This record gives sequence, structure tokens and C-alpha cells, in this order.
Amino acid sequence: MDRRNNRRDAEGSSVITANRLLDGRIVWLAAEGQWSPHIRNAHVYSNVEIEDALKKQTASAQDNELVGVYGVQVSLSPTGPVPVTSRECIRAGGPSVHPDFTPEWQERPAVSPA
Repeated sequence: MDRRNNRRDAEGSSVITANRLLDGRIVWLAAEGQWSPHIRNAHVYSNVEIEDALKKQTASAQDNELVGVYGVQVSLSPTGPVPVTSRECIRAGGPSVHPDFTPEWQERPAVSPA
């Protein structure tokens, strides 16, 4: 069983997350099997099937240059999965230290100095 999130609801949903080994960036497993820095791209698994998916991803973590693969319980919203715990909401939003380090920084318009 996934040790980091062992309190999943039987009828709930989860996504898989990890950190990239080379830069520590938080990533989410997308439906195509690619890893995305955006939780909105994450593939949603039922909590019944998440353990099998985690075993597969944990086994291939080294090949994918990942560390700390685990499941995160989510609720579903019109914009995509939303973590149910505060810790994972913070991780999904990116580092809280500076906006330039969040996954969305490249999508923001440049701000010119005043």
C-alpha cells in the first residue's frame, strides 16, 4: 500500500505525483504516460485501481528519473483534479516562495518595471 496516502476513500479518486530527480520539480502522471508539471493534466484513477498503477510507476521511477512516487486523493472539478489535503494543494500550486518558480510562470504575461 502507498505509505504516504493510506487514507483513501474506497469510492474516491486519486492521481500520481513524484519529483523529478534532476531539478526536484513536482510532476503529475498524465493520461499519455508522460509527466506534467500541471495537476490539471494528471490522469485520474479510481482508488480501487491506484495501487496497481503506483506499483508500475514506482518500478519505472529510476528509468523516468523520478523520486518519491505516490498517490494523492483528489476531488474532481470542472478545471481538473483538486487535492483534498492542504499539503497536496500547496504542492499542486507550486512553491510558495516566489511566483517565478510555480509551474504557471511561463504562461503569465511579462510585467514591465514601473
